[in-house]
Amino acid sequence: MSLYADYIRERLGKSCYEVEQGFTVYWYTDDAVYIEDIYVADKWRKTKVASQMADYIADEARAIGVNKMIGSVNTQANNATTSLKVLLGYGMEVSHVIGSMIYFIKDLEK
Repeated sequence: MSLYADYIRERLGKSCYEVEQGFTVYWYTDDAVYIEDIYVADKWRKTKVASQMADYIADEARAIGVNKMIGSVNTQANNATTSLKVLLGYGMEVSHVIGSMIYFIKDLEK
C-alpha cells in the first residue's frame, strides 16, 4: 500500500484500492459504496482497468451486504464528458444533480 493510500485511510477514513495502472478512492454510506475518484494512467485508459477496479469494489460491497454503488462527475473538471461516458458505460444511471455535480447509481444485486 502506498503512502497516499495510508493518508486517505488515516486522514479521511476512506479506502484506496491501488493497482499498477491506477487507483480508486471510495467509502461506504449506510447503504451504498461511493466511488469518489478513479484514476487510470494515460497509457492504460480504454483498457477496462477502471471497470476492473469498480468490479473489485462492487464485490467487496456485496460481501458486506451493500448492494448499491454511487459515482459522480463534476461537470467543471477536466475530461468530464469522458468520465460521464465511463460511468454510463459501466451501467450506472443518473440519480440526481446538485450544482455542477452529476450523481449516478448502480444496483449491485443485478
